[in-house]
Parts: sequence; structure tokens; C-alpha cells
Amino acid sequence: ARPVAIPVIKLKAKDTIVQQEYVADIQAVKNVEIRSKISGFIDKILVDEGEEVKKGQLLFTIANAENQTACAQAKAFLSNAEAEAKAAELDLSRIKTLVDKRVISQTEYELAKARLKAAEAKVEEAGSLNEKAHIRLGYANIRAPFNGIIDRIPQKLGSLVDEGTLLTNISDISSMYAYFAVSENEYLRYQRLKGTNEASAYDHIKLILADDSAFPHTGRIETMESQFNRQTGSIAFRASFPNPEKILKHGASGRLVLTSSLTDALILPQKSVMEIQDKNFVFAVDKNNKVTMKNFAPKTKINEFIVVQSGLSEEDVIVFEGIQNIRDGSYITPEYIALDSVPFFSYKY
Repeated sequence: ARPVAIPVIKLKAKDTIVQQEYVADIQAVKNVEIRSKISGFIDKILVDEGEEVKKGQLLFTIANAENQTACAQAKAFLSNAEAEAKAAELDLSRIKTLVDKRVISQTEYELAKARLKAAEAKVEEAGSLNEKAHIRLGYANIRAPFNGIIDRIPQKLGSLVDEGTLLTNISDISSMYAYFAVSENEYLRYQRLKGTNEASAYDHIKLILADDSAFPHTGRIETMESQFNRQTGSIAFRASFPNPEKILKHGASGRLVLTSSLTDALILPQKSVMEIQDKNFVFAVDKNNKVTMKNFAPKTKINEFIVVQSGLSEEDVIVFEGIQNIRDGSYITPEYIALDSVPFFSYKY
């Protein structure tokens, strides 16, 4: 019987452009919760959902009679303490005059000094309480911590809120972070390429939005996490994108595309490779159409293809697909496929 027909490719070293895709988690540079620091009724809501606000802009006011009363009491306590300190100061001056004239003893003077110190301490305490009361009263006016966009406002006008109640979120989306996970191999490749011309791929990252349109601005990798995820074996990188048109929103999704060039590279489709005990093999076809398992060392893995480090050359013909249906030492009828027709890359933008 005629040997089974199997698709094969002849390897060829070539310069090529490769694209790697990663799922992106898009977050605002700043995204914080705005919570009430006091309890009371929402007296005013001065912004609307989705509105752009400036740093320091008043967002909400909370009616809080309790803190207003406490503020008045603290102010009165401070005035009373200051009056007592003034009286103690005058008393000390009077006693000093009498001591100088030897009308009363030095002991009376020391007691008057002690009373003045106590009164001054009371003034400091009253001043601290007054400041604290005014700070808490200021919590009734809730302002934007930075320029940003207001999120949903779950509490409505007149709602009773407690200390810590969520009033809204505010996001600074002038620029955005995109987090994505890469394998340990890709992380090591990134470290090797740092400072070289090939590293430019990491400074010109494309973002594909949920509707498959391309975001008009490119991003760049800024930093990465400090450790690998034990479950996935990956590490998260962070890329930043300018967002002047405010297209991107906090929590959006997308795909990051890294485009890089490879020079004089031997490329294999992933489906042509078998992994056995952490080693990589292909079925090489000799001039007699006999297939033999051949070991090689990969340089890197990108998407659905592998770049060869060593062990294979341009002279090799390998089985393209169907490797699960043949055995080492068997004969086949090779059907040559042009390497340029093999779709190594799923997307090209």
C-alpha cells in the first residue's frame, strides 16, 4: 500500500515580523472611592454621573447638626479657657508685685505660676478640640481629590448616610493602565532585549478594543509585578496608554498586540512540535521519505509558533501536521506546503 500522504514543510531562515497578543485588563491611572466621613442627610448633590470635575470641586454636602453643635461648644470652651488664662496671667502679675514688696511670701507666687501653666494647658486642649470640631464640620463638604470623571451615584438627595457610606467613585482617565500576563519565557525575552533595538516592540504596543477596532494611540511597558503567579506560571506587566479623547474607561477590556521583528529566524508551527519530558521534538523527513524524531532547542515561543535556537537547519524537512498519526521510522508520502502560506500569526493590524 502507498504510504499515507502527510503535509510537510521545508524550513527556511527568514526575517519576519511577529505579533503577540495578550488579554488586557484596563484600569484608570487613578480610581478612588468617595465615601462619607460623617453621618447625616445628603443636603446637596452638585454633580451628575459621568460628569468631568476638577480637583477641589464641591461634589456633595451633608447636613450634620450634631457636628455644628459640637463646633459651637468647642469654640465656647476655647473662649472660656482663654479668659481663664488671661485672668491667671493678671493674677500672677499682681502677686509678683506683692512679693516684690514683701507683702506676701514667695510660695504664693509659685502657686500663681502653677495656676497660669494649668490655664495655658487648658487653652491648648480647648484649641485642639476646637480644631478637631472644625475639621469634622468640614467633612460635610465633600470635594474632588483630583481631576476626573464621576461614576454612578448610588445615594440620592435626602438619603441618610453613615460614616464610610460610598457616595461615588472618581476616575482619572487622562491616561490608562493596561495589565497583562506573560509567560516566564516571554519575561526572560523582555529582560534580554532591554536596551537593544528589538526592545522597541515594548514601547509601541497596540491596543485592540472590544469591537476589534484599533485604539488610536500606542502604549509602552512601564513596570511589572515582583513575582510569578504560582498557579499560572505567569507574571503581570503594566503598559500605559495616553487617553486624550477619553475613549477608554476604567474596567474596559481589550487585547494588546506586541509587534517585533526577528532576523534570520527558523520558525516552526506549534502543531508540528511534540513535547516529551520538557524536550521538544519534530518528525524530520529524509530523502527516502522516512520520518525520524529529531530533538531541537527552542529560542522562544510566541503565540502559535516556535523560534528555533539550535538542532534544526534550513536543510530539514519536517512534518507540518498530523504528527499524532505517525510513528518514528515510518514512511510517508510528503505533500509539500510553502512555508510562506502557513498562517503563523492570527492577527495583523
